[in-house]
Amino acid sequence: QVQVVESGGGLVQAGGSLRLSCAASGRTFSSYAMGWFRQAPGKQRELVAAISSGGFTNNADSVKGRFTISRDNAKNTVYLQMNRLKPEDTAVYYCAAAYSGTYYVPSNNYEYDYWGQGTQVTVSS
Repeated sequence: QVQVVESGGGLVQAGGSLRLSCAASGRTFSSYAMGWFRQAPGKQRELVAAISSGGFTNNADSVKGRFTISRDNAKNTVYLQMNRLKPEDTAVYYCAAAYSGTYYVPSNNYEYDYWGQGTQVTVSS
């Protein structure tokens, strides 16, 4: 069982930056792939970025060059650094965990077993 808790959301102007954090419980954090997803009102939940247990990453095209996912296994934490934010980045951001191998980066909702409650990110124009 893994529990994940997101933090770091808030209100920011377009062009600004935020860093989201996701703290996970459990002694086997390093064996889990971690993903950040987001859901805007009226839209489906979508992948933002994911990182395998071995540190391999996959970013959505819409955030490439602006967002960076990273993990600190010593702290059981995964981060999402978001730069050059746009109003269309406004959404609830969710952290999720999936037991996975070193190289594989799960990129679909159904591949993740554990989800946080989400944190709101609002980007004003």
